[in-house]
Amino acid sequence: MSKLDFWDQHRGIIKSSKGGWKIGRGIFNHDYEMMADLVGYKSYFQVMVLNATGRMIEKKQADWIEAVFICLSWPDPRIWCNQIGSLGGTLRSSVVASTSVGNMAGDSRLYGQKTLIAGAEFIQSALQEKKKGLTAAEIVAREAQKHRGKPNIVGYARPIAKGDERVVALERYAKELKLSEGEHLLLAREIDNVLLQQYDESINVNGYCCAIMSDFGFSPQETYRISTLLIAGGILACHTDAWQRPAESFYPLRCTDIDYQGPAPRPVPGKENN
Repeated sequence: MSKLDFWDQHRGIIKSSKGGWKIGRGIFNHDYEMMADLVGYKSYFQVMVLNATGRMIEKKQADWIEAVFICLSWPDPRIWCNQIGSLGGTLRSSVVASTSVGNMAGDSRLYGQKTLIAGAEFIQSALQEKKKGLTAAEIVAREAQKHRGKPNIVGYARPIAKGDERVVALERYAKELKLSEGEHLLLAREIDNVLLQQYDESINVNGYCCAIMSDFGFSPQETYRISTLLIAGGILACHTDAWQRPAESFYPLRCTDIDYQGPAPRPVPGKENN
């Protein structure tokens, strides 16, 4: 089949396996009629997870995911993605545009939402290794061999501070919700203990959340998809704060504030005669 044949098959047709509006019948979302089955009966986070995965999860699971969003949306304008919200506010840019662009700044394999893919892949792969007979210590040792003797595992350790207050808060709430501890979380705790004893490192919010999301049955890609707007709340707060202050007052700099270390100033070449 040529590319043109493929495109012709889809030409003039919009397809969806999720649902849509059937005029005179209702608005459907994965076989739920939204106005009759969801509004007033399911939470926003239950519907958000439904949109991302096609699954309707329990209310307590959705409530815990909502708590994760609260833990990751700090109204601190020093955080890189929040600075974009603040800059948008101080320049009187649209709150939707500023929050959207700030949210995109968190979409990185090194930080933000996309790190959840690697975190979930690790704990799910580690559990398979454990089922084949490896211990948590052997799993950590294998990771250490990849990085010159010290494990570099997404979801464990923190660059600035020791420990993670977000894990403490989420653990407390999980107990209040009576969420059971699954095999991914139990293994994550074993790995945490090994790292703490051997390397003075511990699990962070990524590792903890990825273990629980894996126990909920989500794939790495689903975990990432659910977390699309994970940091949007903090960006929105910073945009609002900057908007309520004098315009263009957020973090102004003079040229002399910048430690420029490039080539020295040089004359602009004159116009050449052709």
